[in-house]
Amino acid sequence: MKRQIIDRIVGRLTFIPAFAASLLLIVMTGVLCIRSQEILLNQSLPTLLFSSVWQPMAGKFGFLPFIAGTVWVTFVAMALSIPISLFSAIYLSQYAHRRIKATVQPLIDLLAGIPSIVFGLFGVLLLVPLVKDLIAPAFHISTSGYCVLTGGLVLAIMVVPLITSIAFEVLTAVPEDMRIASLAMGANRWETVKYVVFRKAFPGIVAAVVLGFSRAFGETMAVLMVVGNVAKIPSSLFDPAYPIPALIANNYGEMMSIPLYDSALMFAALLLLVVVVIFNIIANIVLIRVKRGIS
Repeated sequence: MKRQIIDRIVGRLTFIPAFAASLLLIVMTGVLCIRSQEILLNQSLPTLLFSSVWQPMAGKFGFLPFIAGTVWVTFVAMALSIPISLFSAIYLSQYAHRRIKATVQPLIDLLAGIPSIVFGLFGVLLLVPLVKDLIAPAFHISTSGYCVLTGGLVLAIMVVPLITSIAFEVLTAVPEDMRIASLAMGANRWETVKYVVFRKAFPGIVAAVVLGFSRAFGETMAVLMVVGNVAKIPSSLFDPAYPIPALIANNYGEMMSIPLYDSALMFAALLLLVVVVIFNIIANIVLIRVKRGIS
């Protein structure tokens, strides 16, 4: 009887933080919607999303250059980071010697915890000159180095440790009996990894990629320092861009006294939140289908 009472109390106490975490998302969305109301009443949603004219003092707020800049930088980062992360996780979990695991894994975890401004400084000091003096000239292109490619490289460096660490844990969690059974049936190590381990761990790997995408999509300081911050739709990897997080960070403090501009920046934050939530919902649907297929 006493144990049942304790279980009920603990269950109700643990329900509170779980409910609060869910409620927080609703509250954040509601606050951003309220703060964005003025700009939405002033201009139509298609105009805000698809216009490329950004003249705040004239009351023109076209978010297309910022949406395009965010998408360019994010997908460059993910295209670079996902293969590196997955192959690193596969090597560490399936091939690496114990001493290598013991050395490399803490370094990866440490890299994941470095503040973003440090990555930004690294990008300014090393990657910007690298893109300007070596990579761009190789394609006969002139650039300042502050461009989409540099922002994507910085974000990729930031995201790789996160995806690698989670994917490593997921791959390691696959039962050893499954590996042994596959090897016993004549499969080599790579076939075992490809057809058994990776298939079993695929839902967790998708979750790792989703977390990496969310980190890359909303990253502010590191990208702000290296991407150029020009309100123009990029046409190549060597063009400057202006992602939405950089727009908010650069302008919010100064523009709070201008109601329409303040509301426009709140709408930009709402855009980020909605895109990340939608992507996570799609990823969860994919995970559910994959789990059903595996089981």
